[in-house]
Amino acid sequence: MIKFRKPLFTAVCLLLASSCVWAAAPELHWPSGWQVEEVVPDNDAPAKPQPVSRQRAIKNDENGNTLMVMELTGTPIEPGHTVNLQGVLLEMRKSIQKDFAQSGYQSVCSKMHATTLSRLDALETTCVITENGRHVLSQTLVGAVDTDKAYVFSYAGQADAYEASKDEVSSVRDSLKL
Repeated sequence: MIKFRKPLFTAVCLLLASSCVWAAAPELHWPSGWQVEEVVPDNDAPAKPQPVSRQRAIKNDENGNTLMVMELTGTPIEPGHTVNLQGVLLEMRKSIQKDFAQSGYQSVCSKMHATTLSRLDALETTCVITENGRHVLSQTLVGAVDTDKAYVFSYAGQADAYEASKDEVSSVRDSLKL
């Protein structure tokens, strides 16, 4: 069995490096059986006027290997700043593709399409990652902008786990209150 822990971890790290995160923790209900953690800001990160908040849930198999990762991130938007949500998601998607390519994987991502995230209009894209033509991972990015905050909800996982976890992901999205 090929280990996908590094690519999943890499995908999550890309989210952490994104500029779309939020200040106040939204209401969110993670599925039972998932390991839930709040991601603490990096102490070396430059001080910001409002703190960054991140929440993550990880689904492991019986051996402790990562099958799926869901993460909700956000940051306050400075007054007067307009977020180019499509541009941000395109850059995130490009980073995902570049990082997987450097690891020997191929990826194809869907066009951005309109959706919702909680009460907000949002954009969504999904990337399918393959190795030698075999589907190994999928990752979805959903981004939304509120008046003073920007949000990204991402979920990624091994191909089978991604498909098997669709109901759990939908449940989290449906429970989300921003």
